[in-house]
Formats: sequence, C-alpha cells, structure tokens
Amino acid sequence: MKLFLLVLLGLLAACAAAPEISEERISAGKKLAFDRNKGNCLACHAIDDGESPGNIGPPLAALKTRFKDKPQLREQIFDATRFNPETSMPPFGKNNILSPDEIDQVVDYLWSLP
Repeated sequence: MKLFLLVLLGLLAACAAAPEISEERISAGKKLAFDRNKGNCLACHAIDDGESPGNIGPPLAALKTRFKDKPQLREQIFDATRFNPETSMPPFGKNNILSPDEIDQVVDYLWSLP
C-alpha cells in the first residue's frame, strides 16, 4: 500500500510540473506584445524594457499573483469584456486581432515575466 501511494504521489507530482516554455516561444510572444500592429500591449500597459508605455491599464508584471493560472490570463486577453463590459481592453481573440496561437504566445511571454 505504501509503495502504491509513493508511486501515485510521484505520478501526481510529474503531472503537476509545468512544462518548460522555449525561449523562442517567449521571444515570439514578446514580439507580438510589443508590436504596435498586433498585440500592442505597450499602448496601455507598462512592461519591463518596453519603450513609451501607456498607463491606461495596470503594469504587466507579477501576473502570477493577479491570475490564478495561465488559462485565466488567456481568457482575459481573448475577451476582457466577459469580465468587465466597460473595459477599454480590446477582445483580441473574439475580434480576431490575434490568432489563438498568437494569444498563447503572448500568454507564455507575460506568464514568464517576474
């Protein structure tokens, strides 16, 4: 029984470990977030090492303390109007501003920020 529990705990720990996101994917997400014609996050948010940020939205740092997980952050980016109908944040997914993969890349980048 003890062996079974140890194996089960080991399997659960392995499943809970977050997969590593490649530097290339994080870099692609950063490029989209900083691109004035795509993500354009800097128009409203301060991001570490971003030039000429806006101040309409909160700084994009410590997102792991503001969102419980990456899917919640993704939903915010996909369609922030679901959570706040009066938001000035564009619904990037709902309005096809970013593709689903582009949203995932931006989420990976933002989630990697300290």
